[in-house]
Amino acid sequence: MADVHSKETRSYNMAQIRSKDTKAELLVRKYLFSRGLRYRKNDKRYPGRPDIVLPRYKTIVFVNSCFWHAHEGCPNFIIPKSKLEYWVPKLEGNRKRDAEHIAELQYNGWNVITVWECELKKAVRSERLERLYNEIIAQKNK
Repeated sequence: MADVHSKETRSYNMAQIRSKDTKAELLVRKYLFSRGLRYRKNDKRYPGRPDIVLPRYKTIVFVNSCFWHAHEGCPNFIIPKSKLEYWVPKLEGNRKRDAEHIAELQYNGWNVITVWECELKKAVRSERLERLYNEIIAQKNK
Protein backbone atom coordinates (compact mmCIF):
# COMPACT_ATOMS: atom_id res chain seq x y z
CA MET A 1 0.00 0.00 0.00
CA ALA A 2 1.40 3.39 -0.96
CA ASP A 3 1.86 6.16 1.56
CA VAL A 4 -0.99 8.69 1.53
CA HIS A 5 1.56 11.53 1.81
CA SER A 6 4.22 12.66 -0.61
CA LYS A 7 7.82 11.91 0.28
CA GLU A 8 8.40 15.56 1.27
CA THR A 9 5.28 15.70 3.46
CA ARG A 10 6.18 12.43 5.19
CA SER A 11 9.74 13.68 5.75
CA TYR A 12 8.42 16.91 7.26
CA ASN A 13 5.99 15.02 9.54
CA MET A 14 8.72 12.69 10.79
CA ALA A 15 11.11 15.60 11.37
CA GLN A 16 8.55 17.20 13.72
CA ILE A 17 8.72 14.25 16.14
CA ARG A 18 10.91 15.29 19.05
CA SER A 19 13.24 13.12 21.06
CA LYS A 20 13.19 15.43 24.06
CA ASP A 21 10.97 18.16 25.47
CA THR A 22 7.83 16.41 24.27
CA LYS A 23 4.45 17.62 25.54
CA ALA A 24 4.16 14.58 27.82
CA GLU A 25 7.65 15.14 29.21
CA LEU A 26 6.99 18.85 29.83
CA LEU A 27 3.75 17.98 31.62
CA VAL A 28 5.52 15.59 33.99
CA ARG A 29 8.43 17.97 34.61
CA LYS A 30 6.14 20.92 35.38
CA TYR A 31 4.14 18.80 37.81
CA LEU A 32 7.22 17.52 39.65
CA PHE A 33 8.71 21.02 39.81
CA SER A 34 5.43 22.40 41.19
CA ARG A 35 5.58 19.75 43.93
CA GLY A 36 9.04 20.96 44.95
CA LEU A 37 11.16 18.27 43.29
CA ARG A 38 14.34 19.30 41.51
CA TYR A 39 15.83 17.20 38.76
CA ARG A 40 18.19 16.97 35.83
CA LYS A 41 16.77 16.44 32.38
CA ASN A 42 18.02 14.28 29.50
CA ASP A 43 21.29 13.51 31.32
CA LYS A 44 23.77 11.93 28.89
CA ARG A 45 25.74 10.25 31.70
CA TYR A 46 23.11 7.57 32.22
CA PRO A 47 22.05 4.71 29.93
CA GLY A 48 19.09 5.66 27.78
CA ARG A 49 19.56 9.38 28.42
CA PRO A 50 16.67 9.51 30.94
CA ASP A 51 14.04 12.22 30.62
CA ILE A 52 14.18 13.05 34.34
CA VAL A 53 16.91 12.22 36.87
CA LEU A 54 16.26 12.86 40.56
CA PRO A 55 19.64 12.20 42.24
CA ARG A 56 18.35 13.06 45.72
CA TYR A 57 15.81 10.23 45.45
CA LYS A 58 18.05 7.91 43.39
CA THR A 59 15.18 7.78 40.88
CA ILE A 60 15.03 8.01 37.11
CA VAL A 61 11.84 8.68 35.16
CA PHE A 62 11.33 7.80 31.51
CA VAL A 63 8.34 9.45 29.80
CA ASN A 64 7.65 7.12 26.87
CA SER A 65 5.55 7.47 23.77
CA CYS A 66 3.24 4.49 23.36
CA PHE A 67 4.13 4.15 19.67
CA TRP A 68 7.92 4.58 19.65
CA HIS A 69 8.43 2.41 22.72
CA ALA A 70 5.88 -0.24 21.69
CA HIS A 71 3.60 -0.07 24.74
CA GLU A 72 2.13 -3.59 24.96
CA GLY A 73 -1.60 -3.77 25.57
CA CYS A 74 -2.10 -0.08 24.85
CA PRO A 75 -4.87 0.90 22.42
CA ASN A 76 -2.66 3.78 21.22
CA PHE A 77 0.04 1.39 20.01
CA ILE A 78 -0.73 0.04 16.58
CA ILE A 79 1.93 -1.46 14.34
CA PRO A 80 1.85 0.28 10.95
CA LYS A 81 0.27 -1.80 8.22
CA SER A 82 2.88 -0.94 5.58
CA LYS A 83 6.63 -1.57 5.61
CA LEU A 84 6.35 -4.26 8.28
CA GLU A 85 9.88 -5.42 7.43
CA TYR A 86 11.08 -2.04 8.74
CA TRP A 87 8.68 -1.28 11.60
CA VAL A 88 8.54 -4.60 13.43
CA PRO A 89 12.34 -4.92 13.97
CA LYS A 90 12.58 -1.17 14.68
CA LEU A 91 9.95 -1.18 17.42
CA GLU A 92 11.11 -4.50 18.88
CA GLY A 93 14.65 -3.10 18.94
CA ASN A 94 13.43 -0.02 20.80
CA ARG A 95 11.66 -2.22 23.35
CA LYS A 96 14.74 -4.41 23.82
CA ARG A 97 17.06 -1.41 24.17
CA ASP A 98 14.74 0.14 26.78
CA ALA A 99 14.77 -3.09 28.81
CA GLU A 100 18.59 -3.20 28.69
CA HIS A 101 18.87 0.42 29.86
CA ILE A 102 16.42 -0.16 32.71
CA ALA A 103 18.24 -3.31 33.81
CA GLU A 104 21.60 -1.50 33.82
CA LEU A 105 20.20 1.43 35.81
CA GLN A 106 18.57 -0.90 38.35
CA TYR A 107 21.81 -2.86 38.66
CA ASN A 108 23.52 0.43 39.54
CA GLY A 109 20.98 1.07 42.31
CA TRP A 110 18.55 3.39 40.56
CA ASN A 111 14.78 3.19 40.96
CA VAL A 112 13.38 3.42 37.42
CA ILE A 113 9.84 4.61 36.74
CA THR A 114 8.23 4.62 33.32
CA VAL A 115 5.35 6.97 32.59
CA TRP A 116 3.49 6.18 29.38
CA GLU A 117 1.95 8.81 27.16
CA CYS A 118 -1.48 7.14 27.47
CA GLU A 119 -1.31 7.56 31.27
CA LEU A 120 -1.22 11.33 30.77
CA LYS A 121 -4.58 11.65 29.02
CA LYS A 122 -6.84 14.15 30.81
CA ALA A 123 -9.11 11.49 32.31
CA VAL A 124 -6.30 9.78 34.27
CA ARG A 125 -3.55 12.40 34.35
CA SER A 126 -3.92 13.76 37.88
CA GLU A 127 -4.11 10.27 39.37
CA ARG A 128 -0.97 9.11 37.51
CA LEU A 129 1.04 12.22 38.38
CA GLU A 130 0.10 11.93 42.06
CA ARG A 131 1.11 8.25 42.03
CA LEU A 132 4.41 9.18 40.34
CA TYR A 133 5.13 11.77 43.03
CA ASN A 134 4.39 9.24 45.78
CA GLU A 135 6.65 6.63 44.14
CA ILE A 136 9.50 9.14 44.04
CA ILE A 137 9.01 10.33 47.63
CA ALA A 138 8.84 6.73 48.87
CA GLN A 139 12.43 6.25 47.66
CA LYS A 140 13.72 8.85 50.10
CA ASN A 141 12.22 6.94 53.03
CA LYS A 142 13.95 3.66 52.13
